[in-house]
Amino acid sequence: MSIDDELVEKLVRKELKFYKVEGYVEWDVDRAASIRRKALEKLTGAKLEHIGSYSIDLDLTKGRNIEVAIGCAQIPMAVAGPLKVKGDYADGEYFIPLCTTEGALVASVNRGCSAITASGGARSKIIRDHMTRAPLFVVPSVEKAVELVEWVREHIEEIRKEFESVSPYLKLLDIRPWIVGRNVWLRFEAYTYDAMGMNMVTIGCDRACKLIEKNTGYAKLVSLSGNLCVDKKPNAVNWLLGRGKTVVSEAVVKRKIVEEKLKTTPEAIVEVNVRKNLLGSGLASAYGLNAHIANIVAAIFIATGQDVAQVVESSMGITMAEVTPEGDLYISVTLPSLEVATVGGGTGLPTQREALAIMGCAGPGDPPGTNCKKFAEIVAAACLAGELSLLAALAAGHLAEAHERLGWGKALKK
Repeated sequence: MSIDDELVEKLVRKELKFYKVEGYVEWDVDRAASIRRKALEKLTGAKLEHIGSYSIDLDLTKGRNIEVAIGCAQIPMAVAGPLKVKGDYADGEYFIPLCTTEGALVASVNRGCSAITASGGARSKIIRDHMTRAPLFVVPSVEKAVELVEWVREHIEEIRKEFESVSPYLKLLDIRPWIVGRNVWLRFEAYTYDAMGMNMVTIGCDRACKLIEKNTGYAKLVSLSGNLCVDKKPNAVNWLLGRGKTVVSEAVVKRKIVEEKLKTTPEAIVEVNVRKNLLGSGLASAYGLNAHIANIVAAIFIATGQDVAQVVESSMGITMAEVTPEGDLYISVTLPSLEVATVGGGTGLPTQREALAIMGCAGPGDPPGTNCKKFAEIVAAACLAGELSLLAALAAGHLAEAHERLGWGKALKK
């Protein structure tokens, strides 16, 4: 019996923990994944042929992307576009990689891209750019809470030096305090260049908090993340103050194009947006006055190796639609908390890097930070295309027909 077969049997007999396999195979992650798959097949009766079929070297994920690997998931990838985008960093026509299993989504985004591009393209602008982490301290009293806030203000340069010692690509922009009783949150805001930056900011905060604890003597760090950051939860703070990149993308779509390509009118799209996206979302108290921005954000995030859980706050957005004095359609999306990267995390894996390369956004920018900004401008424009298309489909009464033709209905007929 080979060593690998012996390890499989030990896993099946529960004599070996799944997460310890790498230690027996010289930290070869692909080999360890194969051993775990074979054990799972014996334990569950499931056949893992497709999970075990992949092109990437799982060793690339070691200590970075995943633990206890067994293989890879395969999700269909498509492109929508070309979409013309004019931003401060993106300037041209782009194909948008989308990973989804939802029929009609790519076709819908593609239709929006066509209408926007035919009207001259989308204009994207980044309004704010910072990643945040909010450590939580407890102090003896409210007097000490105020004293801590003042101490932080007076020693900001010392804190900055400690915080930025993590990386040359980490710059402290501000620290915003909140006090509740004797609890003090310090929301660090930092510029992280082409990285999404949450890990860098977390490590920087850890160093800064140790400095604060040591030098004040009365401030006790309760949690390095105090949930006022706010990460992976819908929330008012990011809605108002932003996290990641706050991006606006807008377009003026000619009446003729609305009528010919989208089969409706600017007035009908505006009415759907007001009554559905603004009034309906307001009634639901939703942190998102939009039709389906999460669809586009999630599909792009999966394709390009972003932190998919951050779709929660990255898809909080406001869609606006108005009829211009000339009778055309003005439409915009505002994304207050778009958290994206072109370096770090999953962006360096081969498939995801190729998807970023389709848009010319793979890796670090020159100068640093410009690639991620370019990517954010393209993502916002893609969301705009998706919103335009769905609003038009609703206005024209075509939504159900499109889903029946491109997704749900075909599955039922087979």
